[in-house]
Amino acid sequence: MTDIASASPKGKFAKTLALFLPGIFLLGFNLGTGSVTAMAKAGAEYGMTLLWTILVSCLCTFVMINLYGRYTLVTGETALQAFKKHIHPAVGIYFVAALTLGVAGSVMGVMGIVADICFEWSKTVVNGGIAPIWFAALFSALVFFIFWNGKTEFFTRSLAVIVAVMSACFLINFFMLMPPPGDIVAGFIPSIPQTEATAGAGALLVIASMVGTTVFSGLFIIRTTLVKEAGWTLKDEKTQRNDALFAVVMMFLISASIMAAAAGTLHAEGLGLSRASQMIELLEPLAGPLAMSLFATGIIAAGVSSQFPNILMLPWLLCDYNETERDMSLPKYRMMVFAISLLGLVVPIFGARPVLVMIISQALNAVILPMTVACIFYLANRKDVMGAHKNRAVINIILALILLFSIFTSVIAVKGVWQLVFA
Repeated sequence: MTDIASASPKGKFAKTLALFLPGIFLLGFNLGTGSVTAMAKAGAEYGMTLLWTILVSCLCTFVMINLYGRYTLVTGETALQAFKKHIHPAVGIYFVAALTLGVAGSVMGVMGIVADICFEWSKTVVNGGIAPIWFAALFSALVFFIFWNGKTEFFTRSLAVIVAVMSACFLINFFMLMPPPGDIVAGFIPSIPQTEATAGAGALLVIASMVGTTVFSGLFIIRTTLVKEAGWTLKDEKTQRNDALFAVVMMFLISASIMAAAAGTLHAEGLGLSRASQMIELLEPLAGPLAMSLFATGIIAAGVSSQFPNILMLPWLLCDYNETERDMSLPKYRMMVFAISLLGLVVPIFGARPVLVMIISQALNAVILPMTVACIFYLANRKDVMGAHKNRAVINIILALILLFSIFTSVIAVKGVWQLVFA
């Protein structure tokens, strides 16, 4: 009876979906409103000229996902366990603290942007709109409710549905609003726009935020946990690689679609972007109500999909570091998640600028990246740890280039934030 069920179309689909759930989880984690904000701002202010940044970032992400995933396939250790055991416990603590700080900023920005978008959208049905705080409270409560009642498998399957909605919305929008093909092709040629910055952030800060949200250290740390939980070993190396490839290709397509939508509308009209709700205000007269609704739905789906991993980041990292069972029903973890969820109300309550919060948060993520690259460089070259599977020379050359790229983006992130604060 079981064989018949597993051979049914439904059983085959569930089995196929299970193979890609780690990649879908990464996609939902990576493509939140931080990505939407960074890509939309880049498209609105600089057209498609920064498309190369998305491509390079996605290539770096693919290499890093593979290397961290492969490390776990070979050793059976997660990243934090490896840092603690083979480098120093302080390195593991550094990543727990740094990633938690980044996630705290992301939670605030995510809910601020989602609430802002919903407020603007609600004006089309309610006179004066519904206050953003109510939307922030609603979505924060929804995410916390699912956390309270669900298990890891439930999270990942819920995420798969939300990611599917988000992907469909942004990809359809691309075909509706795409800029001239020549602009898209030209965007693959690396350049840094020399135009005057608008809305407080220049090209350097936008580039750093794009890299920070795509080549995200938390992605690689969590990846090792997902690989270990999936029970994958070296015989699953091809599965792991295909899963990573699926996630990264979708990251590129969706990120480029968001940039193109903003480039084909706001940039074409000479308009910048200082808050996400401007996309809603301006898209309807420029592109029609359908494009506006699709973009709004995509942003909301992106916000909710990234909020799941965001609120779970700290307890998952602590379980990983302490090598304890990931039981999210324990009171201490529920209190942590509740406290992190409350951060989603900060932006609407205090009237902060959510786009500014997200741009700075994503740019500062880039500062953590060099350490993340250096750690896997060291671990993957230790013969006593990796044995015959230690890095080949070509992989080390690629990693060295990624390390240089990460240092470059860290420098421009610090410079960009400095300009934003003091210029």
